[in-house]
Amino acid sequence: MNTKNYYSSDFRLGIVGGGQLGKMLLQETRRLDIGTSVLDPSEVAPCRLGSNEFTVGSLTDFDTVYQFGQNCDVLTIEIENVSVEALQKLEEEGKKVFPQPHIIRLIQSKIRQKNFYKENLIPTADFISFENKAELMTAINKQQVPFPFVWKQSTGGFDGRGVAMIRKKADLETLPDVPCLAESMVPFEKELAVVVARSANGECRSFPTVEMDFHPEANLVEYVFSPGNVEEAISDKAQELARMVAEKLGIVGILAVEMFLTKDGMILINEVAPRVHNSGHLSIEGNVSSQFEQHLRAILDLPLGSTETIQPAVMVNLVGDEDYTGPVYYEGIEEIMALSGVYVHLYGKAETRPFRKMGHVTIIDPDLEAARAKARIVKEKIKVISQ
Repeated sequence: MNTKNYYSSDFRLGIVGGGQLGKMLLQETRRLDIGTSVLDPSEVAPCRLGSNEFTVGSLTDFDTVYQFGQNCDVLTIEIENVSVEALQKLEEEGKKVFPQPHIIRLIQSKIRQKNFYKENLIPTADFISFENKAELMTAINKQQVPFPFVWKQSTGGFDGRGVAMIRKKADLETLPDVPCLAESMVPFEKELAVVVARSANGECRSFPTVEMDFHPEANLVEYVFSPGNVEEAISDKAQELARMVAEKLGIVGILAVEMFLTKDGMILINEVAPRVHNSGHLSIEGNVSSQFEQHLRAILDLPLGSTETIQPAVMVNLVGDEDYTGPVYYEGIEEIMALSGVYVHLYGKAETRPFRKMGHVTIIDPDLEAARAKARIVKEKIKVISQ
């Protein structure tokens, strides 16, 4: 049994990254009175207000992350772009770091991630990896990579960046010269996700399978629906696959598993994230335990909470309008707040820019179709613009 006193004590949880994911995690640490330290490069990061201690510094600099971790009992992340070397050294010196640094390193690289799926017989889209653009061009000229295909930057891509649909040679001209993947186009019917939690003692629980709709230009999630509109057998298959990936990785903490449901009923892994994730935000209002509370429970080796659905839920992402940059203004926010079952979450970012994630709205209702209808109203009424 875990005998550590985390509550109202000198225990310190370190969070590497201070964005909106960290902010929502801090709401749970505040509720349980767990002391926190947060590191982020921005002095106006969302986490600056909710943590017990806030440090401004680079997430990728070895010395900064290493020194930060010295004063923490357990470390976690809310973004993958961190100094894995510093976290690895801290782990070697006896600090508990979750997710484990070797898992972060693996997932930082889409090439390593896809090779992991292949080696472990985990279904995923066919792919070929390349060290540079010249290698890719040679393969195309030899007709080893047919059009169309999906190009993915191996490292550094996030929130829709670092991914491109390549239909002809001209589409390659603006791509950077970096290690990359050429991935076969998947004729998918739906995009699904399962958020699963695994604790240090091996306990594993997953949230209901959700369905995601993406913005066609920004490649960002616009809507998340829970439960997803799929047959029970498909949902069970997605759940089983997500738990299998978590077990194969041996991860401690939350793992978000994004998947394609093909037109012939196959489920393929697209990508995973070793942290709390956009596809799980609606668990705050929609489920008995949120993904943020579940992550805390997992990394502190506490009993995992119930993932049971309280009510069906729909999440609408609030992103900056593509025509506005500057001090943020939420047009129509009072109108949507007047609707029952509507919960607005603003991330604490004072400046908006095109497609920047600024917040989300969760709508809950006993009837999922009623929640979907309200979500369409929310999407129509609220605009993230600048003054």
